[in-house]
Amino acid sequence: MSNESVALELEVPDEDQEALQRFLGTTSFGKQTKGAEADDRFEQSKRQIVVTKQADSNSDSDDDNSDDDSDDEDEYPVSHEMVFKTHDRAVTSITLDASGGRLVTGSNDCTLKFHDFASLTPSTIRAFKSVDPSSVKGSASAETHPVNHVSFNPISPSTILAITAHPQPRILDRNGETLAEFVKGDMYLRDMHHTKGHISEVTCGVWHPLDRNICATGGTDSTVRIWDVNNPRQQKNVIVHKSRAAGSAGRTRITALAWAANPQHNLLVAAALDGSLVMWDGNGPYTRPAAEIRDAHTKDTWTSGLQVSSTGQLVMTRGGDDTIKLWDTRKFKQPLRTVEFPSMSSQYPTSNICWSPSGTEVLTGSANGDLHILNPATLRSELVTPVTPGSALISVYWHKELNQIITGSANGETHVLYNISISEGGAKTVMLKAPKRRHIDDDPNLTMDLSHGIGGDAVILPGGSAPTAASFASRHPTIGLTASGKSRDPRRPHIPNTTPFAKSNADAAYIKEHIPLSGMREEDPREALLKYADKAKNDPLFTNAWATTQPKTIYAELSDEEEDGPDKKKARR
Repeated sequence: MSNESVALELEVPDEDQEALQRFLGTTSFGKQTKGAEADDRFEQSKRQIVVTKQADSNSDSDDDNSDDDSDDEDEYPVSHEMVFKTHDRAVTSITLDASGGRLVTGSNDCTLKFHDFASLTPSTIRAFKSVDPSSVKGSASAETHPVNHVSFNPISPSTILAITAHPQPRILDRNGETLAEFVKGDMYLRDMHHTKGHISEVTCGVWHPLDRNICATGGTDSTVRIWDVNNPRQQKNVIVHKSRAAGSAGRTRITALAWAANPQHNLLVAAALDGSLVMWDGNGPYTRPAAEIRDAHTKDTWTSGLQVSSTGQLVMTRGGDDTIKLWDTRKFKQPLRTVEFPSMSSQYPTSNICWSPSGTEVLTGSANGDLHILNPATLRSELVTPVTPGSALISVYWHKELNQIITGSANGETHVLYNISISEGGAKTVMLKAPKRRHIDDDPNLTMDLSHGIGGDAVILPGGSAPTAASFASRHPTIGLTASGKSRDPRRPHIPNTTPFAKSNADAAYIKEHIPLSGMREEDPREALLKYADKAKNDPLFTNAWATTQPKTIYAELSDEEEDGPDKKKARR
């Protein structure tokens, strides 16, 4: 027999090999290749695109339209999507930092949700933190307000401007902690120039494009206030917009703000409820507007969308009068283009419109859940694709570095649209990661429920029987405590108020036995005093010293004639 080693190979039929693979599962150790798995995840996240283009009079055939549809998938980042379901109500505002690593969304559920793309995996698409920007730290008040606007500082990504339906906007850090809260003005002052802050709800806000310490806010008190974040106790400048509409008493509501700054232009533009569109020089002075259009949109309609192009020459507005208009700041009198577009501002006053990073497209959403990409020259839809059919698409955002479109809808969903060919980072990076392996701690039914001090999978039954099923708190991990510290568990019994005598309300027998004079609460006070009348007469406690020296009161006796009282005066005739 030779000394050479003999290699034995075991041939397994394909059917048996597949059965063996299913039995063993896909669990493996060590670093694995993710190419094929990532392709599968990209395929799963691919959207069933329904692209609708405006009919072009120059189109020759249906083949040309089909070619255009396929080109649109690569031209715009709309071929794939990732969905966040972290809010309970409509998503009203969206913002990302300059690098695109952190996403913050605001909602009508009065919360801000913080998402970090670096920590997300395909199986853990969720927010790492939820913040109520209107709550006061250390206060037990349950007062909350919907979020109207949230935006990262374009120069310093460590600060966020958060505006709720409250007179005091806030500056937060990138982790949601409050850095500054702007002061509230004196609501009893008539002249808004003399107040140090807003006196009513703040509706919109914007950062200065070049100065990290400057921001502007607009409110329902008919003012635009410019703030220095280092001095939140008083605004830096106040701009009072005097409405000339009949019956407005000189006041209106500021509905939208936009600020564009470059070496050639520095413009601050505001839209108001009286239909006016006002423009100021961003460097000041702000005593008079540089230009004003009184009837830019219909009076008493909410102009929710307002954006200035990066060059500072074009202004795009979306009004509550079902129109989208394009304006030229160099000839700020008549719109360059006007197109009919259904408005949602009556129901969702934060529905916006935004420019693409290149400035060659305009992005907005519709009431039926479609995303519209418009040509700014003609204001015609170059691409229409459904995102949340049947639910209004409120907020849109096109990030420059990621080349991804983020949308917020009325059903509480946040969609991140991207393309694997032209997008970078963000949702694409999340899909390239392997799904997180499930751990026993990921299942709330099998973890420790510290609020009750027992295992999350246990319920103590009456009579001391053994635990059998998961507790209510573990099966509903979102149910915790209210701001006042009370449990939201509907099965939790009512806890009586704490009294000075015991931890619970004492019964009547205990009070009567242990608390002196407790029976006086049910006794007639007149009868209680009359009980001591004879004792006070026979054994006076305070007047005994001069009882023998005081004169006895003698009352005059009435005669028989005077029993009826004194004679009445005779009436004069």
